[in-house]
Amino acid sequence: MNTFTRSFFILFLLAGIKSFGQTPITIHETPTRHGPEKGSLIIIGGGGATPEIWNKFVELAGGKEKAKIVVITAAAGDSAAYKTDGVELVKRETGIKNVTMLHTNNLTEANSEKFIAPIKAATGIYFVGGRQWRIADSYLNTLTHKAFQEVLERGGVISGTSAGASIQGSFLWRGDTKGAHILVGDHTQGLGFLKNSAIDQHLLRRNRQFDLIEFIRQSPEIIGIGLDEATAIVVQKDVFEVVGRSYVAVYDYNTIISPKERKFSDGNGPETNYQGPFFFLKQGQKYDLKERKVIAESLKKE
Repeated sequence: MNTFTRSFFILFLLAGIKSFGQTPITIHETPTRHGPEKGSLIIIGGGGATPEIWNKFVELAGGKEKAKIVVITAAAGDSAAYKTDGVELVKRETGIKNVTMLHTNNLTEANSEKFIAPIKAATGIYFVGGRQWRIADSYLNTLTHKAFQEVLERGGVISGTSAGASIQGSFLWRGDTKGAHILVGDHTQGLGFLKNSAIDQHLLRRNRQFDLIEFIRQSPEIIGIGLDEATAIVVQKDVFEVVGRSYVAVYDYNTIISPKERKFSDGNGPETNYQGPFFFLKQGQKYDLKERKVIAESLKKE
C-alpha cells in the first residue's frame, strides 16, 4: 500500500467516525448508479451562474409562478443567518417570488419537524457557496437531509454552487475544516444526491484540473467531476448535460490507467474511447455516468 493510499484510508476512517455521529438516513436502492431516480440536480462550479443555468433551474422547479424555493446558507457560516443575500440572488436571477431561507448549525434543530416544514413544500433547493464541511456538520444524516432527498423523489430540483456543488457528491472533496487546499480531509461524506462521485469546483479558474487524478486512481468505483466557474451539469437519472460558458472535466479510472490495466472495479465495467487522466466536455454535451461514455449525439456539430 503506497503512501497516498494509506493516508487516504486513515483519513477516511477518522472522518467516518465524525460523519456517522448521526444515524445514517436510509437511501433506497434505485436502478440508477449515480444520479437521482426522480428529480434533477444542477451542480454549478461557482463564480456565478449564467442565464441558461438559472432558466433551467426555474424550469425544473416548476416555473416562476409555481416554484417554491428554499435557500440553504449553512456553507457561508454563522453570519449567513442574518443575511438575505442568497434569497435576493435567487429572486433577482429567476423571477421566482416564493423563496425562503433556512439556516442552522444545530443538529437538534435540523432534526425537527418544524424546521423542515418549508422543505416539505419545496419544489427546489439551492445551496449557497462557502465551505462544504459546514453543510455536512449542519445536516448530514438528519431529518433535513431526508427532506432534501424527498424533494427529488417528488420530481423537484436540487442546485448549488461552489461548496453547494461539492456537497452534492457522495465523497466530500476538499472537506477539511483547516482549508480547501486539503483534498481528503476531516469530512469525507457528502449528502450523496449524486452517488459514487467526488465533485470539485472553480476548476480552471483555480488551476485544480489535476487534483482529482490520484484519488480516482485509488477509487475506481467513483466518478470524478470537476466544474469550472459559470458552468454546471444538469443531472437526470444517470445522464448529465453541460450548461454554461466553460468546461466540465470527467475523471474515470479507465482513462487514467494504462490500456493494459484497463478495467473497472469488478473487472467487467464499461470503457470510454478517451485517453489521458481526464477529458473536457462543453456546453450541450452529454455524458452517461452509468456507462461511462460521452453520448455520441451530443458531439454533432451545430
